[in-house]
Amino acid sequence: MAVTQERKNELIDQHKTHEGDTGSPEVQVAILTENIINLTQHLREHKKDHHSRRGLLKMVGQRRKLLAYLKNKDVKRYSALIEKLGLRR
Repeated sequence: MAVTQERKNELIDQHKTHEGDTGSPEVQVAILTENIINLTQHLREHKKDHHSRRGLLKMVGQRRKLLAYLKNKDVKRYSALIEKLGLRR
């Protein structure tokens, strides 16, 4: 269910803005998106797992806040990230 360390390192390498970057909004949103996808698949199978559903909603809210921050800070970076992750259709 959780993102493995290898997958997390791949996401960091794909979305980092500079060398040694692990905490930029782009990296955080990418990791949260991966977690959200995994948890959504879990909840399709386990429909009554309300504790995990609450965690999913918290993650979606956190990702939304980070995207709003990035949109206010730099629209080009926001647009590039949305395109790269395929979030808005």
